[in-house]
Amino acid sequence: MRSGDNSTGWLRRLFGSRKQAPLDQDRPDLVVVASSFDDVEACSTALDRAAAEDPRWEADAEAVLRHHLRLPAASVADAVSIAAQDGYWPLDPDRQASPAEDGATVELVLQRVQVLDALHCSQERSRMAGLAQRLGGSVDGWDATQPARESDPPGD
Repeated sequence: MRSGDNSTGWLRRLFGSRKQAPLDQDRPDLVVVASSFDDVEACSTALDRAAAEDPRWEADAEAVLRHHLRLPAASVADAVSIAAQDGYWPLDPDRQASPAEDGATVELVLQRVQVLDALHCSQERSRMAGLAQRLGGSVDGWDATQPARESDPPGD
């Protein structure tokens, strides 16, 4: 009956459902499942490739999306602060605190947990390119990690 379906739906919304805890970006079993370090490669192409290779990217599961930037050392703190507004944090927080020579370029990896799809990956890639450009740097590429999974048995 349709009314039974509706009452179940509002009860589930009211009392919540069994949602999984968010992906922990510090899990030791995370592996790179998708990546692109080619400026002209579309995110959809990279994700299609990732869905067909091992380790496989799971489209419905959360991933840690990581952007690899090259910035003047003096701009790293600004980049971290700006990116934090969108939920990003540095892969190596100690690196931003370490002093660097004036004019030195450093690699900064900014990451956040999200369900990854081609549209949002492309939007975030563009956002990071704009951020890096405003701060006098560039973006090398992006990758995504997910927990390692058992691969399909041979012959399937």
